[in-house]
Amino acid sequence: MSDLDLAKAQLLAPTGLDEDDLHKALAVTLGGGIDAADLYFQSTTREAWSLDDGIVKDASFSIERGVGVRALAGDKCGFAYSDDIEAQALLESAQVARNIARAGGPQQLPAWQVKTGHGLYSPDSPLDGLDENEKMALLQQADAAARSQDKRVKQVMVSLVGTHDTVLVALSDGTLAADIRPLVRFNINVIVEHNGRREQGSMGGGGRYDYQQFVANNCAQHFAQEAVRQALVNLEAKDAPAGNMTVVLGPGWPGVLLHEAIGHGLEGDFNRKQTSAFSGRIGERVASPGVTVVDDGTLQQRRGSLNIDDEGVPTQCTTLIEDGILKAYMHDRLNARLSKTVSTGNGRRQSYAHLPMPRMTNTYMLAGQHQPEEIIASVDKGFYAVNFGGGQVDITSGKFVFSASEAYMIENGKISYPVKGATLIGDGPDVLTRVSMIGNDLALDSGIGTCGKDGQSVPVGVGQPTLRVDGITVGGTQA
Repeated sequence: MSDLDLAKAQLLAPTGLDEDDLHKALAVTLGGGIDAADLYFQSTTREAWSLDDGIVKDASFSIERGVGVRALAGDKCGFAYSDDIEAQALLESAQVARNIARAGGPQQLPAWQVKTGHGLYSPDSPLDGLDENEKMALLQQADAAARSQDKRVKQVMVSLVGTHDTVLVALSDGTLAADIRPLVRFNINVIVEHNGRREQGSMGGGGRYDYQQFVANNCAQHFAQEAVRQALVNLEAKDAPAGNMTVVLGPGWPGVLLHEAIGHGLEGDFNRKQTSAFSGRIGERVASPGVTVVDDGTLQQRRGSLNIDDEGVPTQCTTLIEDGILKAYMHDRLNARLSKTVSTGNGRRQSYAHLPMPRMTNTYMLAGQHQPEEIIASVDKGFYAVNFGGGQVDITSGKFVFSASEAYMIENGKISYPVKGATLIGDGPDVLTRVSMIGNDLALDSGIGTCGKDGQSVPVGVGQPTLRVDGITVGGTQA
């Protein structure tokens, strides 16, 4: 069965809805003065397991279903949703959405045009990949693996989360599309202690596949080793110095800085409203030569990938910055229409109870020509950020503050000693112009990214190669 057939069977058939009912609801929504309307059906099955010091502390299972109805008139939006998928609730939500946007008479609806996605992942439920005993065994294996690494490991927390998401999208332009999305994540946190000093480390990963991949790839052992290694590094770390210095950013997860400080500024809504540091700069140089940044929602089984976005548009690889020149923004349908362009497949929403907006998928910088060792060797004295924790960014200015969870000083072209308590302070557009060396070691994150915007969270991917940036302010704790 196709994704569309499976979605109809799960979302529509149980309450006797069919395509005619979708037409009726859209016809109610499409009053005079309404430019466009859409229906978004969703059913989400979710489970979560957590192990704390070898004991199951939490286990949960939930099913959520509902439909969101949107009516658009210019830049005005009427939106209503119901957690009851049945004909009357659907029509009532449609009426409310239309009234909020603008009242009027009916419009002609075109015939359905079925849209298909990329086939980037299996529609099977990832929750069925392991039975309950096997899930518990995986958690316990990770706990044991972490404790066996070092006697200084005092606490281990392991979590396993899986979701199975079915969505069906119907639009007033005739688009009818569906997507069935698996998503899993496995995470380990450890706390180590020595001579009264406590430090932590973490590692995790996941993607759009089932739990079996964690077993097949021996993730319990690998994640445990990496979490303990990080914690032990921090146990030996010295207080970070402060000042403006050359910074080397490691590959993979440090791309979260690119995502936050630059990526959000390239989303279409901020640029249409002229509130981004990149507004009105298409065709201009915004980064050093060699810097190419893409948003790619078509990567197989990646956390940020989608067969179709939440408006029924197939995802794509959009080149945002090419060789330092700003080429494009990311658009959903609304911002594309108002900007007189087309959607890039970046319309995303947290759930049926939320409005779609332009959001990133997998955003990363392409590889360059330099060996990572060559980049480190080029720095006489500087800062090497391998991993990041939390951060904040101001979209309007691009100014950011990010905390480094694993970092080292560079002295005489060599990595010298680990440091803790460091933050990177700067602004995204400026940082892009200070990139002087780009590594050939592009890596994506392990599958842990979650992006927040306007109170909504969606899964994303980030990535980059090793980068040398000439001059970022490092906030430190060294006396």
